[in-house]
Amino acid sequence: MKKLRIAVTADTMLETTDIIGQVRAPFAPREFVEIIAELGAVPVILPDVEGACGEDYVDLFDGLILPGGPDIDPRLFGEQPVWALGRTNYKRDVFEIELVRAAHRAAKPVLGICRGCQLINVAFGGTLYQDLPSQCTGAYIQHSQKAPGAYPVHEVRMLEGSSLYETFGGTAQVNSRHHQAVRAPGRGLKATAFAPDGVIEGIEGTEGASIVAVQWHPENMLREHGEMKRFFADFLERVRQSLTA
Repeated sequence: MKKLRIAVTADTMLETTDIIGQVRAPFAPREFVEIIAELGAVPVILPDVEGACGEDYVDLFDGLILPGGPDIDPRLFGEQPVWALGRTNYKRDVFEIELVRAAHRAAKPVLGICRGCQLINVAFGGTLYQDLPSQCTGAYIQHSQKAPGAYPVHEVRMLEGSSLYETFGGTAQVNSRHHQAVRAPGRGLKATAFAPDGVIEGIEGTEGASIVAVQWHPENMLREHGEMKRFFADFLERVRQSLTA
């Protein structure tokens, strides 16, 4: 049987690489490459390309993963930057929005992680908190943890009947390394996971191709938390099902 091809979008390294002196080299987190291969699929890394059309890429993959990274440029959801906004990458934002929309039109499942969750929301017209501490008065827990990145630090509650509920059950203990978050879900999206303070921790599509996205980093928790491996396995199963639909 032909292996599934899972695309992972790349971030941009700002420092010059030591080996070949390349400036702005594209890179993808090793954890995604390893878990995709371990689960029997082929990872395909996609660097951002200025002016690229999503339709030019959609035949290269069966499913799409959007990993973490810098903040989303607020101009893409109709706002100007607040003082607490972090580093952004407008070029990557636009490229990934193109990919998400093309994948959705082609009925190919999409998985979002942290920044990827926020990007998916913006791609479908949703809005974000640019900075939780200064913009969301109800956010009382530490969403940008001081504990090591792989350690779970707070609980997330899943909406019954959702894809995330099927994977994790009613709750999960997760890590947390973000200061942006989904504010208002976009068209065809709904919030399906919540932190104890009400901050949205997961969104899913309500129509068409499978869209599942979370605010935490399951790829960092894989080795000690088997439920996070199941999260990726369930995504690959949705990709397989999409090919036979």
